[in-house]
Amino acid sequence: MNTMETWIAEVCAELGIDLADQKATTAQVLDLTKDVAHGVARPAAPVTAFLVGLAAARTDDPDAAVADLCTRLAARASGWSGEG
Repeated sequence: MNTMETWIAEVCAELGIDLADQKATTAQVLDLTKDVAHGVARPAAPVTAFLVGLAAARTDDPDAAVADLCTRLAARASGWSGEG
């Protein structure tokens, strides 16, 4: 396990989260935050990841929600012009 995987495992244990597919979810969120940081603004990246987590937690299938939200928001960030 690398440092990030160890940290994520410790955070999940602390928060009582059973992250079944940690590597896939981690990769999806990292890709999303990269796209948001480069396409929107750096400070928007962690906030976006937080919001994805909140939204996913409110669904019946959080894993699927994370995948869907990451895909949709990454596309939005890559084409974002700063106009609503």
